[in-house]
Order: sequence, then structure tokens, then C-alpha cells
Amino acid sequence: MSAPFDLPQLDDVVALALAEDLGVSPARFSRGVRAAEPAEAPLLLQDVTTAAVLPREARFAGRVVAREACVACGLPVLARVYEMLTDAAGVEPVEVFPLVAEGADVSAGEPVAEVSGEARAVLAGERVALDFLMVLSGIATAARRWQEAAGEGVAVCDTRKTYPGLRALSKYAVRIGGGTNHRQGLWDMLLVKDNHIAAAGSLARAVELAREAHPDLALEVEADTPAQAAEACREGADIVLLDNMDDATLAEAVARVREAAGERGRPCLTEASGGVGFERLAAIAAAGVDRVSSSALTLAPPADFGLDEG
Repeated sequence: MSAPFDLPQLDDVVALALAEDLGVSPARFSRGVRAAEPAEAPLLLQDVTTAAVLPREARFAGRVVAREACVACGLPVLARVYEMLTDAAGVEPVEVFPLVAEGADVSAGEPVAEVSGEARAVLAGERVALDFLMVLSGIATAARRWQEAAGEGVAVCDTRKTYPGLRALSKYAVRIGGGTNHRQGLWDMLLVKDNHIAAAGSLARAVELAREAHPDLALEVEADTPAQAAEACREGADIVLLDNMDDATLAEAVARVREAAGERGRPCLTEASGGVGFERLAAIAAAGVDRVSSSALTLAPPADFGLDEG
């Protein structure tokens, strides 16, 4: 299966996870380096329980099964975990065959992939492979739930609040679930917040400095009041972030931004953020915002999966 995004980046994350579980250096999983076939695979001996109980010739065939209804996400990552593990251990590849498409809605008890190979290798990679699948499926499930509740007229976006090291994968899962990625990091979009405004002396000056430094990047400005939202639009923001506003204030801010955008002759998107809970989505959408952003997507509880033999 193809990787969900840039393969070297995926490999770095998988290497760290495998190294953590097996108690070795991440360098053991360097891309493109396959261990020589050993008489006994030393890396797999790091799973001390399995190595003690199962002979090397033992085989495993089973299925990865959803324990709850969710959006399946992370099947390419599950496969890559086993590719990297068996390459590093110098043993035959574990076969991973997906039974559903990436992003499919699955029900409790539904198998999503078949896994077979040397039992020591399958069990040594089981936890890491399932953890990625669980975390990413939980995020994709939340993204789909939120986007469906918000409706087609509102884009549900993630934020930079992700578990460290898992941002690219987390944002991939948001896309699989039907959500929209906000900026990837501090480098790919301008976002002028209250601290920047205070440091620059005014909203206008902060926007001016940001535009001068990076004229080709999209510019978003955080606003706390409808008046500040309108000012941000007039000063040239592409997006105005309406922060921690109640429903009535939000509707007023959207109207003020639209009026200002009409005066300047160029559209300006509005984004609701802060205090945005799932139960508020309908009201927020009714206020007319273009986007909603929440950390509830990337910090969603994992979906439950298990690996069942047979």
C-alpha cells in the first residue's frame, strides 16, 4: 500500500515507535537497510515473552478487527510498521492485506485487514501497528462526525494542537475523515494573534509587518470583537479568526466582516475558534462562518482495534 504522505517522514515516526517498544535505537530501522538473515533474529528477541514462549518456526494468521464503529484510517501505516520491522530483523515479510478502503466506515466486529507471517514478527509489531491504526482512526472518525454535523457550507478544520511527532499523520487522518487542514506549522501561513498585535503596537502595524515579510503566504488575523474583526478585514486579512465569541457576537462579527469585505472588493473568510464544542456546531454554522477550527479532531480518543488469530 502507498504511504499516506512523504515516506521518509513516516519512517521516522514508525522507527521511533518501534524502537520505544522494543528497547533499541531508532537507527536499527534505518530506511533501505535490511539486516542479514540470522540464525535467530536478535531484534525479535527483544519481545522477551514471545521469544520465550513461541518457537521461531511458529506461524500466525489472523485479522485486524474493529472493536467499535469508526472510520478506518492508518492501514498503510500498519503495513509500513511490519515492513520496517521485518527488514530490520532480517526475516521474511509479514503479509498485510487490507479488507476495506482507507477512510471506510466500519462497524464493530468488522475485519479491516488480514495479517500473516512468522508469529514472532507479527506479535512484536502488533502493539505499534495497532496503536497507529487506533489513533488515526479515532481522529478520522471525529473529523467525519464534526464535518457531517457542521454541514457542507462550513469547513471543519484542525489546529496545531496535536501529540508531538504525530502532526503530519494526525492531519492526514483529518483529511481522510473529510475535515480540512489548517496550517501545518508556523512556517506555511501567517497568523497574527493578540501577542503579535501587542508587540507591534497595533493590529494594522502587525498586519503590515507580516505582509512585508511574506507577501505570498495566506494571512489570518485573530479578533476578539466584531469591531476588531472588521478592522482585520479592512487591513487585508484573508481570513479572520473569531476567537471565543458567543453565538450572537459571532453572527455580528460575520456580518461586520462581510460588510468590510464588500467595501474592499475582495472576499474575506471567517473562522470560529475557541469554545467550539460539538454541541455548538449547528448554531455556529447558522451564524454564517466559513470555517470552524477545533483541537477536538486531532486530540480525539483512539478507536479500538484488536488482532485476532484465525
